[in-house]
Amino acid sequence: MWARELAVSAPGKVILHGEHAVVLGKVALAVALDLRTFLRLRPGAEGRLSVSLPGVGVRRSWDTPGLRALRGRIAADADESKSPSVEQLDALREFAGIAAGASAPESLATLAFLYMCLAISAKYGDVPSVDIVVWSELPTGAGLGSSAAYAVCLAAALLMVCGAISCPLQEGESTARWTEEELTLINSWAFRGEQVIHGNPSGVDNAVGTWGGALRYQAGKITPLKRVPTLRILLTNTKVPRSTKILVAGVKEKILKFPAIMNPVLDSIDAISQECQSVLEAMPAHPSPEHYPVLEEFFDINQHHLNVLGVGHPSLDRLCQVTASHSLHSKLTGAGGGGCGITLLPPDPVILIPPGCRAPASSPAHFQGALQENPVADSSCMAGNPGHIQAAPALLRHGPGAGAVAQPGCCSPAWVHRPPSSIHQGHDS
Repeated sequence: MWARELAVSAPGKVILHGEHAVVLGKVALAVALDLRTFLRLRPGAEGRLSVSLPGVGVRRSWDTPGLRALRGRIAADADESKSPSVEQLDALREFAGIAAGASAPESLATLAFLYMCLAISAKYGDVPSVDIVVWSELPTGAGLGSSAAYAVCLAAALLMVCGAISCPLQEGESTARWTEEELTLINSWAFRGEQVIHGNPSGVDNAVGTWGGALRYQAGKITPLKRVPTLRILLTNTKVPRSTKILVAGVKEKILKFPAIMNPVLDSIDAISQECQSVLEAMPAHPSPEHYPVLEEFFDINQHHLNVLGVGHPSLDRLCQVTASHSLHSKLTGAGGGGCGITLLPPDPVILIPPGCRAPASSPAHFQGALQENPVADSSCMAGNPGHIQAAPALLRHGPGAGAVAQPGCCSPAWVHRPPSSIHQGHDS
């Protein structure tokens, strides 16, 4: 029986360049955010498995004998090398009372949890009697990899409980990282969880959630970028709902209709991704302002290309206009049509604004007023080597008003943490 209380976390991500073009075999660059998803794992009542996802309103509990019986029906072929089958997912939906075709976040999150728990325990151990709580700083449906960070946390926790990977946290350490071999296994199972949620994901989101840093993705091949700097990015959530499926279909239709016009646009996006990779890898770890003009031009050109593809939105145009009026450069990230936009910030020190004082022209608080209802978060984005196992004191965020425990460095990979002596249930922040 699992006897420790631990916390696991994984970062979200943004796409720097390559949106939509990556679907057609072009290069995409993705980087981890310092917005994370957290999972608390602790021993549960004997014979019970409980999961709480306060951000999407899920609180479920099952008896382990019933889960073992279900596992016998669906987990015969469960393996990290095999995709979830329609029959397996149908059986899980019936067990959990989830309607066929249900696509609400709470339904998909529950389905992914059940699949990963039963598939992992079928291969590596028994169904665990544990209590799991997951919360996140990442908004759902905004293109920031929230589902992948969730799947990475689940994979790491369940693989630890079932004995497939070690618990690398040693006495006296606040945080620790798994070995490369263990991270590879975590990533493989996280991808299966992403398949439950999305059907046919690229794999880039869970890879960023597992390894952190910056990655290049092309036609299924994921390559970590080397010697890349820390980038400061202003992340703006337009809160405009959109369908990735519809946007992707629209791009495909436009390419089929105007191939001689659209294919050169895709080639140019591909070239931007590759040129950006070269520039990032040539920059020092702490770049000075003169390194930024080329990256800023890449943002501008790519945003125009994405508008040509038909995935822009007035809210994103407004973001670009407001930030451009302060000599900053923005673009959409992800599917577009709303969702999130990113603004490249110069590597200047963060300026703290005392209450009642006027924010400077380049601060997030100033843009908050200019963009009105669109929330703005200053999110530093690490595109660098995630490093090895570390034991650095930091802050683990347990929802609004919670106390400090341990937090990995900016945009680091999946970590395991030692929880505080008094731990609070987290909520979305």
